Amino acid sequence: MKKKEQLRPWLLLPAVVSSIVVALLSAASIGGGEVTYDGRSLVVDGQRKMLFSGSIHYPRSTPEMWGDLIGKAKQGGIDVIQTYVFWNLHEPQPGQYDFSGRNDLVRFIKEIQAQGLYACLRIGPFIESEWNYGGFPFWLHDVPGIVYRTNNEPFKFYMQNFTTKIVNLMKSESLFASQGGPIILSQIENEYQNVEKAFGSDGLLYVDWAAKMAVGLETGVPWVMCKQQDAPDPVINSCNGMRCGETFAGPNSPNKPSIWTEDWTSFYQVFGGEPYIRPEQDIAFHAALFIARLNGSYINYYMYHGGTNFGRTSSAYMITGYYDQAPLDEYGLLRQPKWGHLKDLHAAIKRCSGPLLYGNKSVISIGQLQEAYVFEEETGGCVAFLLNNDKRNAASVQFRNESFNLLPKSITILEDCKSEIFNTAAVASVNSTRIFMTNQVFDTAQWEEFAEPTPNYCESLLRSDVLLEQTNTTKDISDYLWYTFSFKPDSACTGPTLQVQSTAHVAHAFVNGTSISTAHGNHDAKSFKMDVPFEFSEEMTNISILSVMVGLPDSGAFLESRYSGLTQVGIQCSPDEPSYNLTNYSWGYQVGLLGEKLQIYLEENLNEVVWSEATSPNQSLIWYKTSFDAPKGDEPLVLNLSSMAKGEAWINGQSIGRYWVSFLMTEGQPSQSLYHVPRSFLNDGSEPNLLVLLEEIGGDPSQISLEIVSTSTSTYISPSSVK
Repeated sequence: MKKKEQLRPWLLLPAVVSSIVVALLSAASIGGGEVTYDGRSLVVDGQRKMLFSGSIHYPRSTPEMWGDLIGKAKQGGIDVIQTYVFWNLHEPQPGQYDFSGRNDLVRFIKEIQAQGLYACLRIGPFIESEWNYGGFPFWLHDVPGIVYRTNNEPFKFYMQNFTTKIVNLMKSESLFASQGGPIILSQIENEYQNVEKAFGSDGLLYVDWAAKMAVGLETGVPWVMCKQQDAPDPVINSCNGMRCGETFAGPNSPNKPSIWTEDWTSFYQVFGGEPYIRPEQDIAFHAALFIARLNGSYINYYMYHGGTNFGRTSSAYMITGYYDQAPLDEYGLLRQPKWGHLKDLHAAIKRCSGPLLYGNKSVISIGQLQEAYVFEEETGGCVAFLLNNDKRNAASVQFRNESFNLLPKSITILEDCKSEIFNTAAVASVNSTRIFMTNQVFDTAQWEEFAEPTPNYCESLLRSDVLLEQTNTTKDISDYLWYTFSFKPDSACTGPTLQVQSTAHVAHAFVNGTSISTAHGNHDAKSFKMDVPFEFSEEMTNISILSVMVGLPDSGAFLESRYSGLTQVGIQCSPDEPSYNLTNYSWGYQVGLLGEKLQIYLEENLNEVVWSEATSPNQSLIWYKTSFDAPKGDEPLVLNLSSMAKGEAWINGQSIGRYWVSFLMTEGQPSQSLYHVPRSFLNDGSEPNLLVLLEEIGGDPSQISLEIVSTSTSTYISPSSVK
C-alpha cells in the first residue's frame, strides 16, 4: 500500500483505533485507494461516513433535468447519487457504443461531482430495474451457446467486455474516488441470489468469477453485490427491499459494513395495476431501524426520482411513469411531505453520526414491544433510538429516568440520549398537491391520418410451416409481428370461431383486412386466449394476426430461453363439423409496421406515405399527426391521452413511450393517462412541434390535451410524541 493511500488513525478517536487497524489489514485486498471500509461504514479519505443515497437513472430523465434533480436530492440531505448502467442503451450492437444525449453517463457523473455529491455506479450489467430485457442488449440472445448469468463462457466474455468498457471509461475521465472523482462504490451483478439455485454449482462458480473479475479491474473503490448473502470477499453483500432492518441477515463478514442498496420508496406500476403508495412514516421508520439494529451506515432510496420510461425501454407491461411516488415525482417536483420528512430524518442522523459510527452499542428493553438502541462514545457522545414496535398503540416508557411517549410503530431519536430531535411517525412538513392545468386541447387541430396496411399471406416474404417465436423473429426492433395465413375449409364450416393462444401481450385479429377482435394478457399471466367468431369468404379467406409485445421480461433464470408470440391457432366449426388445427400450417410473417419501417414519426419522413384529413375517431391501427405550439415557461408538461386506447406517441421524432389507456384498473380508471413531455423535446418556439400517434385499437385524438404541471403546498403537521 502506498503511503498516500493509508488511513490516518491518528486523526480519529482512540476508541476506534482498533477498528481502523482492521480496515487497514483488509484494505490491501480491497484495492485501497482513498475509499475502503470496515465493520461500521465506508471509509472515505480516512473518515467513516454515514451516507444517504438516492437512485436517479440518467436515461429516465433528460440532461437538461439532471442538474435540477441532483440539486433537489442534495437539498433533501442526500450524499450519494446511485444509478444503474444500461447495457442495451450503450452497446446496441456488438462493439458499437452510444454515450450521447440521455445516454451520456460521463456527463451525468460529472454533474454529480459538480454539485459536491458522491456517486454509486451499479454496472451490473444485468440490472432488472423494470427495464427492457433487464438491460441486456437483444443481440446477446443470438450468441451461439449462450446462457445468461451463469458459468457460461460466451456470456462471461461479453459481460466482462462491457464491464471493462465502463470501468475504463470512468477511469479515462478520472471519475473514481481513488482518482479524485465522485464514485465511491460500484456494483457487479444484481439480485443474483434470486436465481442462483436454478444454475446449481455453475451459479456458485459464476458468483465467484464475477466478484474476482470486478475486483481485478482495480477501480480503487469497493464493490457490492446486492441480495447476495454469499458475496465473496472483498465484495460487500447488501440488502434490497422495504424492511431491511428486519429482513437483512447482515454483512457476511464482521469487517464489512451494513449497506442497503434499495430502500423502495414505493413500487413499480404496470398497465392494469394499482399504484403503490408507501407512507413517508414507514420509509423513515425502517431506515432508522436499519441504522439502529444493524449499524447501518449507507441507505439508498430506490427510487429517489423514478422518471420516465421513454420509447420502448420499459419491461413487460410497465407504464411509462416510473416510481412516481418517490420523493421527487416523475416530473422532478417535490413530493411532500415525503421529501421533507426524509430530509428531517437525514439531518437528525447526521447530527448524531459520531456516536453511530464510533460508539459502542447496547440494546435495552423498555417495554413489552419497546426497545432502546443506545450508541455511546467513550468521549461522551450519545444517541438513543427508542423503538415502539406496537402498530396500534402509543407507549409511555422510561429511559434514563425520563418519561417518553412513543407513537405507534415509531422510532424516536434522542440526541445526547436526552433530547428528542426526530420521530419517524411525526411528520412536520408542507403537503404538496399536483395541479394539471390544460394549456390547449387538440379539438381544432388539423389532424391527418394514415391507415397502417394489413398484410396478407400472399404478400409475405418470410414464411414458415410453424408458428415462429416472436422476439427471435423481430430481434426486438419492434413490438409487432404479423402472423398471416390464407385458408379455405375443405368441407362445410358453419359458425367458425378463430381460436388463438399467445404468450405475447396483445393480439389483434383481422379477416380480409378488417379488424374483428383484440385480446390481451396481463402482467401476472404467462399467456392469454382469443376466441372470436368470423365469416369465411366465398373463396380464400386471409387472416392476419398482429402479435404485440409491451416490453420484454426483465428478470428470471434462463431469460434467453423465454418464448413469446402465438403458440396455437385453430378454427372451430360447429360441433358436428370438423375443426382445424393451424399451428403447423403455412404461415407468412412481417416484422413491424410499415409506418415504423419508414419512420413516419420523423419530420423528414412524413412524405413517405400519403396522409389524409382525419374524419372519424375510433379507428384501429392508424397513424395520426398534427402540430402545436409549445407553451411558454419551464414548468413540466404532460400529454393527456385519456381519449385514446393503446399505442405509442412521438413529439418531434422522440418517443414519449407506449400508452395503454384502455387497460383499466379494478375501479375502472386507466393506470396511466398522463404522459410526460420533457421541455427539451420541444422546439424553442420559433417553429411548431410535430405530434405523431400510432393508435392500435381506436381513440379520439381531437380530445387530447397538453397540460402544465405545478404544485400547491399547505402546512401539514401530524401528531408528535410528547416528552
